Amino acid sequence: MGPGRRPVGENGPVKLYRDEAVVLRTHKLGEADRIITLLTREHGQVRAVAKGVRRTSSKFGARLEPFGVVDIQLHLGRSLDTITQVETIAPYGRNLGEDYGLYTTAHAMAETAARLTEIEREPFPQQYLLLVGALHSLATRRHAASLVLDSYLLRALAVAGWAPSCYDCVRCGTDGPHRGFNAAAGGAVCDSCRPPGSASPARETMSLLGALLSGDWAEADASEPRERKEASGLVASYLQWHLERQLRSLRMVERA
Repeated sequence: MGPGRRPVGENGPVKLYRDEAVVLRTHKLGEADRIITLLTREHGQVRAVAKGVRRTSSKFGARLEPFGVVDIQLHLGRSLDTITQVETIAPYGRNLGEDYGLYTTAHAMAETAARLTEIEREPFPQQYLLLVGALHSLATRRHAASLVLDSYLLRALAVAGWAPSCYDCVRCGTDGPHRGFNAAAGGAVCDSCRPPGSASPARETMSLLGALLSGDWAEADASEPRERKEASGLVASYLQWHLERQLRSLRMVERA
């Protein structure tokens, strides 16, 4: 078991516990089981066995598809917990699975959430709520998928303590807007502080980044395709810098 906290009751560790969760990913185990990786609301990231879910007779196999939000009961185990009950709250996976672009976008969000909550059982309630909101927006097609993804990535990094500066210079604090962006420095940089190799995005792109970070959807929805494409490149580089590796699923996302 990871270094995080175990569910605890008044009389010590509990054997059964219940929580809300998003299914991040699944892996086959043996002939009929699956290992389910969950981001729960109160217990952080949890890996659990769902026994017999690959059989056609399984009562809750379909409820444990990636990106679904569920009410789940688990039995505490030594290395892996065991799922004993599942009720569907929001079957986002069914909707997202019908559209390749939405499906790959959801994968990128789930992989990001998994990376940012790697300490098992350490609570990450803000990350949980942020992911649920992003999946809802994606599944209901409220905004363009690329905007939902980039907004989620920026805000998830901000919750983790890595909020980029999109206006003032991150080094000297000089009022913006500025035409330089450097992922290693932390975002916007003025001409005096600009490190070699910094990007030179358009002013409208920097404004879009600020709107995505703050959740100003009126401005984000009004943005042009060129600004969205440039913003996506900056978000990807910023994410890669702080996670110290590329997301495999991000390379599959359609950025049309």
